[in-house]
Amino acid sequence: MIVNPNTNDISPEEYLAGEEVSSVKHEYINGQVYAIAGASDAHVTISLNLASALRSYLRDSGCRVYMSDMKAHIETTNTFYYPDVMVTCDARDKALVNHKKYPCLIVEVLSESTEAFDRGDKFANYQELPTLQEYVLINQKRQRLECFRRNTEGLWVLHTYTQGSEIHLASINFRTSIDNLYEDVTFA
Repeated sequence: MIVNPNTNDISPEEYLAGEEVSSVKHEYINGQVYAIAGASDAHVTISLNLASALRSYLRDSGCRVYMSDMKAHIETTNTFYYPDVMVTCDARDKALVNHKKYPCLIVEVLSESTEAFDRGDKFANYQELPTLQEYVLINQKRQRLECFRRNTEGLWVLHTYTQGSEIHLASINFRTSIDNLYEDVTFA
């Protein structure tokens, strides 16, 4: 994320209207708009590998998989983010054309410029989504996936997967090898 906020706050409606015509994607945080940068080859490949596997797995289930062009809206924090991968199984999201409010799974592929934000304020904001069951962070420098899963007490429990692991995303009962996520990824 490039942290160059506009000097004047704008409304969520103004933000959404602007995104419809903008050639650059922006995230919206409580009245401020931030341009987001493009992604590396590894970042895009990991996102596509996961989204493709999820799409095949969830076909005809009523759930939908979205990639980096669909916004997640967190009303309680007045924010809109572009997750790398997002899954919603909530029928209320079908009526929303340019953003989703009820995801059960959100995935961010970490990059040096956004890792602290993805782990900190962004995760804190995502936790405000009552339907969110899992928040996944994927490392693009080595095989490592961190899945934060909300338990029955509402606490977020970390499940870590590394090389050779089978990943389990309980929110949609999905399992795959971590090697599948990193297919065609070259580490520096």
